[in-house]
Amino acid sequence: MTSSMWDKIVGKWMQLKGEIQSRWGKLTDDEVAHINGEREKLAGRLQELYGIAKEEANRQIDEWADALKFD
Repeated sequence: MTSSMWDKIVGKWMQLKGEIQSRWGKLTDDEVAHINGEREKLAGRLQELYGIAKEEANRQIDEWADALKFD
């Protein structure tokens, strides 16, 4: 994934909240707000909540981000 793609995600982070919580249902509103588009924070929180390795968290994030469609 390109950094420009992640820049778009950061810019629309709160608009994506529903999609984020749909994908990772254990994330609360407060956690999504706290993460605020920071990829490392998201990966770390996914590791904690789902008991997965860093590589798996990053794979899931990439898969999710690649599926996003921006106008």
